[in-house]
Formats: sequence, C-alpha cells, structure tokens
Amino acid sequence: MLSAFNQTISITELFSQVYSVGRITKTDRQYLQYALLEECLSEEEISLIDRLVYAVRRGWLQMTD
Repeated sequence: MLSAFNQTISITELFSQVYSVGRITKTDRQYLQYALLEECLSEEEISLIDRLVYAVRRGWLQMTD
C-alpha cells in the first residue's frame, strides 16, 4: 500500500474499483504512477496495471479528470 496517498488501497482493490465503474480517474492514474515509480511491486500487481493500460488503449475503460 502506498503511504504517500491519504487513502490506503491496494493495486488489487483499485483494479476492481476501476473495472466496476468502467473509468479511471486522474487520482487513480497518479496513484498507479507513484506505485510504479516508488514501490516494489509484485508480478501480479504489475500484471494488473498492464491490464488496466491495455483496457484503456482498447477503449474498454474511459479516462476522466
């Protein structure tokens, strides 16, 4: 979990939340960026982030501000 953000949410929880609403917010993207840059992520977490990026590229998820 990332301590720099007020919310304590795991990558797995974020993945589920984003897929359930069908969009990824700017805050979600900043959280993922921080996770990639500052945290040691497991292969599973990296895979979930890759799946989110793929879904955005395919148009399955919308990006919102």
